[in-house]
Amino acid sequence: MVILAVVLFILGYLAIAFEHNLHINKAAPALLTGTICWMLYFLGATDMHVATENLNHSMSDIAGILFFLLGAMTIVELIDSHHGFDVITQKINTRSKSKLLLIIGVLTFFLSAVLDNLTTAIVMSSLCTKLLTDKEDRLWFAGLIIIAANAGGAWTPIGDVTTTMLWIGNQITTGNIMRYTFLPSLVVLIVPMLLMMSKFKGQTIPMVNQEINNDYQSEKKWVLYAGIGMLIFVPIFKTVTHMPPFMGMMMALGFMWVLTSQLHKRKEETLRNKFSLHQALQRIDTPSILFFLGILLAVSSLEQLGILHSLASYLDTTLKNEYIIGTVLGMLSAVIDNVPLVAAAQGMYDLSTYHTDHHFWQFLALTAGTGGSCIIIGSAAGVAIMGLQNINFIWYLKKISWLATAGFFAGIATYILQSKLLGH
Repeated sequence: MVILAVVLFILGYLAIAFEHNLHINKAAPALLTGTICWMLYFLGATDMHVATENLNHSMSDIAGILFFLLGAMTIVELIDSHHGFDVITQKINTRSKSKLLLIIGVLTFFLSAVLDNLTTAIVMSSLCTKLLTDKEDRLWFAGLIIIAANAGGAWTPIGDVTTTMLWIGNQITTGNIMRYTFLPSLVVLIVPMLLMMSKFKGQTIPMVNQEINNDYQSEKKWVLYAGIGMLIFVPIFKTVTHMPPFMGMMMALGFMWVLTSQLHKRKEETLRNKFSLHQALQRIDTPSILFFLGILLAVSSLEQLGILHSLASYLDTTLKNEYIIGTVLGMLSAVIDNVPLVAAAQGMYDLSTYHTDHHFWQFLALTAGTGGSCIIIGSAAGVAIMGLQNINFIWYLKKISWLATAGFFAGIATYILQSKLLGH
C-alpha cells in the first residue's frame, strides 16, 4: 500500500504540474489523489476505528485552513467589487519608469502582506496594464510583481497560504514571523528591483488616462479600510483569545457582511445584489479551495502511512543541516507547488522536533514563499499573471528567473546572518 500510495502521489503531482497540457484543472487530480491515498490507507488498516479517528483529526485541521481561506478570499472580492483598490491605484501619476517600478514593487510587497499574494498580483498587474502601453515594459513589470507579491506574502501569517498553514499549525507565531522574516523578505525584493531599475533609468512613459470608477466614493473607502482592518484583526484575535484563526476570519466576514448590507440597504435591489457578499462568494476561486483540500488530504494520508517521517529521516541523514533542507525545499517550490511542500514538511517534522517559532519553520516560510518566483509556474501569482499578460515561459526563464534567484539567495543569506547576529 505504501509503494502504491507514493506512485499515485507522484502521478497526481505530474497531473497538477502539467494541467495546462492536459487541459484539466489541477483541483481534479488533487482531489482524486487525496481521496484515493486515504482509501489505500483504510484498505491497509487493521483497526477501522483508529483509521476513522485519524481521518477525522486530519479533516479538522484541513477544514480550519479552508474556512480561513474562504473568508479571506470573500473579503478581498468584496473590496474589489466596490472598486476599493482604485483608492490606492489612482494616486500613482509618475512618468519615470524606474520610479514607477519602485512604487509598484513596494506597494505590491506591502499589499500582499495584508491581502494575499495572488490577489495583489492580479490587482497590480491590472494597474500596470492601464499605466503602460509598451508590451515589453508590461512584461518586465509583471515579473517584478510576481517577485514582490511572493516576497510580501512570506513575512505575515495572512499573506501567503503556506505561511498561513504554518501559523494555523502553531509552527510560527505572528510577532516572531514578522520580526525575523521581514528584512530577508524585503531583500528578496530589493535585489531584483534595483537591477531592474538600472535597466529603466532615465526612461519615461506617456501619461495614460486611467478609467477610474468614481461612483460610490464613500462606500469604496469604507469597504477598503474596513476590509484591510478586518484582515489585520485576525492575527490579533488569535493572539488575544488563543482561538483558531478561522474563527477570527469568520467574525471578520460576519462584520463585513453587516457593513455592506447597511451601506446599500437603501439602494435598488439590483445594486444591492451587485455589491452583496452573496455575489462575492460566487466570484471567489472555488477550484483553488478544492485544490488545497485535495492536496492537503493527500499529504495527510502520506503522514499517516509513515512516508513523511521516513523522508524526514532521510533528509536529516543526507543533508544534516536545517538551512540546507529549507533551501532545497524552497528551490523545489519553483517546480512543485509550495502548498504540498509545506504540508509535507509539517508532516515530516512535528513540534517535538522543531518547537513553535524554531528558526527552521521561519526559514521554511521564507524559502517556500519566495522560491516559487524563480520559475513563472512556481507560484499561484506567477501562473495567474502568466495568463493575464500572456508571458512566455522561456522569456521569463531568460529575463526574470536569474533576478528572482539572486533575490532568493540574498534573502537566505540575510536570514542566516540576521539569525547569527541576534542569536536566534
